[in-house]
Formats: sequence, C-alpha cells, structure tokens
Amino acid sequence: MSTPGGDPRTPDAALRAAREADVTSIDVRIGVLALQGDVREHARALAAAGAEAVEVRRPEELDTLDGLVLPGGESTTIGRLLRIFGLLEPLRTAVGAGLPVYGSCAGMILLAQDVLDGRPDQPLVGGLDVVVRRNAFGRQVDSFEADLAVEGLTGPPLHAVFIRAPWVEKAGDAVMVLARVGEHPVAVRQGNLLATSFHPELTGDTRMHELFVTMVRQRGRA
Repeated sequence: MSTPGGDPRTPDAALRAAREADVTSIDVRIGVLALQGDVREHARALAAAGAEAVEVRRPEELDTLDGLVLPGGESTTIGRLLRIFGLLEPLRTAVGAGLPVYGSCAGMILLAQDVLDGRPDQPLVGGLDVVVRRNAFGRQVDSFEADLAVEGLTGPPLHAVFIRAPWVEKAGDAVMVLARVGEHPVAVRQGNLLATSFHPELTGDTRMHELFVTMVRQRGRA
C-alpha cells in the first residue's frame, strides 16, 4: 500500500508547534466535508484551533483548501454521496498528492485501504495504510465514553466519545498509533493523514484539531 506524500512529524513536535503558534492569526483554510455528519461541530473546533473553516460539497472547492476533515456519519452513505457529488476521484487524487486530511469515525473508515464487516461495494478514499473494522465496538446502544492517553497531547487525558465506532484491525509500518482502547488502535497518523475512531468535535476539547491544524501548517511550510 502506498504512503501519501509528506514527511511525518512526531505528534509531540506537532503539538508543541501548535501551542507556540499564534492561533489568532488565521493562515490556513480547512474544509469540512458537508455531506453528512457533525459538520458545524468540526468547523467550530477548527476555528478555535486557529483555522478558517469552510464547508465542502463540490470538487472544485478542494483546490482552495490547505486541509480537509471527513466527519463522522454513516460511511457507506457518505461514500455514495461522494460519488453522486463527483468528489470521490478528486478526493483520492488530492490525498495522493499530499492534502492533509483528518477523518473521525466514519472518516477513518473512508481513509482506510480496506474495511472488515462493511459492504463489499463501499466506496473508500484510501491512502491510510490500515484495515479497519466497522462498528467494532457494537451498535448505537453500545456507544460509550472513555478517557484516553493520546501520544503527543499534553495535559489531562482526552475525553473521547465513541458512537458505533470502528477500530484499526491492522496497521502498516508507516502508521503511528497515537491511542488505544485495550489492544485496539483508535487514533493513528500516517504522513499528512490523521484518523480517530472517536468524535473529538463533541467534547469541546480542541487538542486533536490543534494537532491537525499544525500538520496542515507544517505541510504548507515544507
């Protein structure tokens, strides 16, 4: 499986850079895929982290972005909508060219190279060298919250919300595991790609979004 462009930085270095940056200076434009999911919540978190956040629904809008968030929702439905809106192939091309992308929950599934317990015709963006298991923690009634030690995040444990969440079943050598629940990776990074099984946009803690904004800034300065 191929590795997207961009040299990976350690999460510790990325977060240090985020803390040192003047987040009142908006110098990056990050889109939120606005086909389904927690679009407004991600946009608010990105704005709090110092980025200009915009909604994305059309292929031509990808060319105006420094980074992109794939929010949670229903991964099969989002995949179908990507095809309907003509976004699937342009997004694959953008990821291959090194566009920083952060996928949460369903977004993690969309970034994966393969999915277990998913539909065989489920469209994927790909780029992240992982195999994920869909609904790994169970159905809606099995949703839960947990405090996670996330590599590279300073401060207290990150309070994470898991809703019909996937986990990473298998990760390639280039993938950094940032957090686990039990033995299962739930936050990973590979180059310019970041993915979590959980929904940080629902808690008010913007540290995952700060990390992503810093990744976007670093790619722009490389």
